[in-house]
Parts: sequence; C-alpha cells; structure tokens
Amino acid sequence: MKVIKPGSTIGILGGGQLGRMISITGRNMGYRFVTLDPTPNSPCGQVADLQITAPYTELKAVKALADSSDVITYEFENVDSTITSILETTSFVPQGSELLKITQNRIREKSTLKSFHVPVAPFLVIQSENDIETAIDRLGLPYIMKTATGGYDGKGQWVIKSKEEIPFAMEVWNKAGIDMIIEQFIPFSKELSVIVARNIHGQTKTFPVAENDHINNILHQSFVPARITDEQRIQAESTALKIADSLQVVGLIAIEMFLTNDGEIIVNELAPRPHNSGHYSMDACITSQFEQHIRAICGMPLGDTTLLSPIIMVNILGQHLNKVLDKIDQLPPTAKLHLYGKKESVENRKMGHINFLGSTFEQIDEEIKNLGIWS
Repeated sequence: MKVIKPGSTIGILGGGQLGRMISITGRNMGYRFVTLDPTPNSPCGQVADLQITAPYTELKAVKALADSSDVITYEFENVDSTITSILETTSFVPQGSELLKITQNRIREKSTLKSFHVPVAPFLVIQSENDIETAIDRLGLPYIMKTATGGYDGKGQWVIKSKEEIPFAMEVWNKAGIDMIIEQFIPFSKELSVIVARNIHGQTKTFPVAENDHINNILHQSFVPARITDEQRIQAESTALKIADSLQVVGLIAIEMFLTNDGEIIVNELAPRPHNSGHYSMDACITSQFEQHIRAICGMPLGDTTLLSPIIMVNILGQHLNKVLDKIDQLPPTAKLHLYGKKESVENRKMGHINFLGSTFEQIDEEIKNLGIWS
C-alpha cells in the first residue's frame, strides 16, 4: 500500500480531545485535518483546518468528510459502525468498520477475545430477569452488570454486591432497553494498560506498560513504567500483541488489563484509538501515541517507543481546572500541562492532563502532593 505523505488531509470522525492531540501532532508533521463533530468549536475543530459541524449520521456531512480527506480515522468508538462501513466504500479507512463494530459492544468484544484464547473475566449475557438471579450461582458475588454499548468512565456499570440488590438490578435491566452483560468481579492488585500500534504493513510496536489508578471509575493517574515484574510486563505486552495481530488492527489499540492477586493478566476492555492512559507518551517517549497513530494509518514505519523518563500522568477534571490555573506558577519545571479547549468545565469531565516527569516516582509524587490540587 502507498504511503499517505505529509501535505495530505486526514479526516477525523469525532472532535474531542483525542482528535485535537492527533491534529496538533499531525500538523507538526505537515498534514492537514478535517473533523466531523456535532458540537461547534469542538476541541479538535479548534486546531483542524476545517470542522464539519453535523451529526455523525448525516450522510451529506459524511460525504463532505470523505470528499475532503485522503485517509479517515476515528478518535472514539461510539461512532455508528455503519457510518464507517459507508465511508469504506468510497474512502481509505484503514482501521475499518469491523474493529469498531467489535469494540463498541462488550458482548462481541468479550466473545471475540475468548475465541482468541485471551483470558477475560467469566461473563454471561442477560436474556431474562432469571439470568440476573442465577448469575450468582455461576459467577458469585459481587458481580458487575454493564450495558453492552455506550458505557465509558464508569457509566453504564453497576456492582451488585448482595442478593438484596437483585431487585434493583432487575429494574435497571428492564429500564435499559439495550443488551446487558454480567461479568465476574476479578480481585486485582493493579490495573494496567498496554497500547499497541500496528501499521498497514503489519509492523507492530508496544508502548511501555502503564499502571493506572482510578477514582469513581475515572482514570486519575498513570504511572510509567508500571511497578510490576519483568515476567508480568512480558505477559502483558505479549497478550496485547496477540490481540492486535488477531484483530488485524491498523492504528492504535489500547488494552486495559487486571493484574490479579495471583499474578495473572486478565483483559478487561479494548479501545481502538489513542487512550487516556497513553497520554504520558507525549512527553516521556521518543514517539508519542498520537504520532504513532498517524504513522500507522499513513503507512509509515512505526517510531521508537523507548521511555525517556519515569512519569506520572494526572488527569485534570472539571473540579480541578480552576485550582490548576490558580497554581500555574507553582508547577514544577518538568511538569507538562495539556488543556483540551473545552468550553464548559463540568465536574468529572476531562479538561486536560499534566505529565509530571522526574527521576523517581517518590520525587514526582511529592511534587504532586505539594500542589494540593487533587487532595
């Protein structure tokens, strides 16, 4: 396949912060960008050459995106896969619609991973109220009930801890109106993620394993390198590579994993795009995840992903933004601030992140605590 060279236009389905960071990086590489997003002046639209402001389902807008682009990518997986199917007929969409179709539905995703003999939490699909009750016998308590589609940052998820909560679970299922899945709760010691890049020629590269801390199911911090053994790191990376090759990924795929109390790796979820837990790469790796994504979809050789420094990435949510701005003059000289240009600051909404670099995690953690922003 030919290389999509700088000077070409990359179309992005979605106008959020991931598209913004793809565009900023890509503009430095000489590419032009057009984004399709229903929100005027979206984070990506602010830095792209053109924003088409329309619903993703508006075929006229989809055609305009196709006509303006030499290659098309997506920056989040909640775009209707039928749209990417339509685009595939007229445009170069190297990620394809099949991967999107799989990863935007937890039932398809879990079933596909299981078919690859990748370890996942035991699960069952809810087909009746009876399944919610009998899941206790198969999966035990607590278990996690999730919507099959649409959930992110803890949305669409409920932890059922006791038999007394079964009526509540049945009520949620009856009101949902969409397919739902029940997963066994996996006791874990750490949450990990590995981002894999795979280009159109099949070349693959992994980014260093990230160790992630969540608060209220929203990513709070990523520690890189992850504080795990070499054996666990190799297992995490090899599992991620197996998934990327089995799915014939083009671009990036983020694999979220649990490290169990017994030292095993269990895959939790997939995201076929740049990922929040990969933002550390912007300042701590030779090649960032955003540059790597562009390289992959444009057919270029993948870049070196060597980690240059220990780093802690900390998310800035709506409730943190004013504190960050008030203490902007107190940030350590090795802290790198990234804000997303979102118009409205809302509690628990991701507004930006800071990459804190240093020689040790202890030193970095002390600098973060001294700011008093996230306490």
